[in-house]
Amino acid sequence: MNLPLSLDHYLVAGNPVAHSQSPFIHAMFAQATGQALRYGRLLCPIDEDGGFARRVQAFAASAGGEVGEFDPLPPGSVSGPARGCNITVPFKFEAFQLAARHTERALLAQAANVLSFEPATRGGWLADNTDGAGLVRDIEHNAAVPLAGQRVLLIGAGGAAAGALGPLISARPVAIVVCNRTAEKAQALVARHGDWASAHRVSLSVAPLHQPGIGFDIVINGSASSLQASAPPVPATALRAGSLALDMMYGTAAHPYLAWAESHGARGRDGLGMLVEQAAEAFLLWRGVRPETAPVLAALRQRLAGAGAVRPAP
Repeated sequence: MNLPLSLDHYLVAGNPVAHSQSPFIHAMFAQATGQALRYGRLLCPIDEDGGFARRVQAFAASAGGEVGEFDPLPPGSVSGPARGCNITVPFKFEAFQLAARHTERALLAQAANVLSFEPATRGGWLADNTDGAGLVRDIEHNAAVPLAGQRVLLIGAGGAAAGALGPLISARPVAIVVCNRTAEKAQALVARHGDWASAHRVSLSVAPLHQPGIGFDIVINGSASSLQASAPPVPATALRAGSLALDMMYGTAAHPYLAWAESHGARGRDGLGMLVEQAAEAFLLWRGVRPETAPVLAALRQRLAGAGAVRPAP
């Protein structure tokens, strides 16, 4: 008699979260690698009373299907334990605080987009930050733009930008300038990465949004401006002809930034590649295997283009 297949459970937690493509991505990863898992979404309250922590802890303590939104169980399978979750805006700093252990890149960022629910016998929950690794791989592998020796402008100092800075430094551009609406947050982020930048011989500095510098090779928007449908937060002089201008957002939210960049001769790129690549890093942490990303990125672009949510791939 064949026993039913027990599916480990994962999800993405955030607010908003209904738009997330993570369930689609991880379902493709699981199918390609033969991993038995189920992936859903968890909407968490934005409050100051620990609502996010309680929701994630409740999921971790459940069999997986009781907390969160999941597709129906496939025939011949049963709910297994909750093994981990991805974290999206605006909870990446809070997620870092929930874990007993942290990877080096999470410690640098002081923010986490991945939690692995390890038992206390193994040291407790592990927090990681795969945003930066995903960003660097998308730039260098998918967009075929080397970071070494380049001048990079990073806009923003929130959870996504914090996760990106350490891996960007590791790729050894000649200089990285960070600018943010709240200058103190940018200064704190740069100070935390000062030793890391020195070790990699990267010039790291802070500049105001209105005067970040001119003619950067790569301009990365990790701010909330796209979510807020705001104008690009820096002047067009930050670009040069042929610059790579990447928005960490994707879909319609990224369209204004990409249109602005391309109207000034830059090469626009949305955050879909980063999304898939950071998900592959999380999958590796959870399952011990890194899935191929190119087929998933192609399928995701086709899926969203069919829904009118993205432009053709640049």
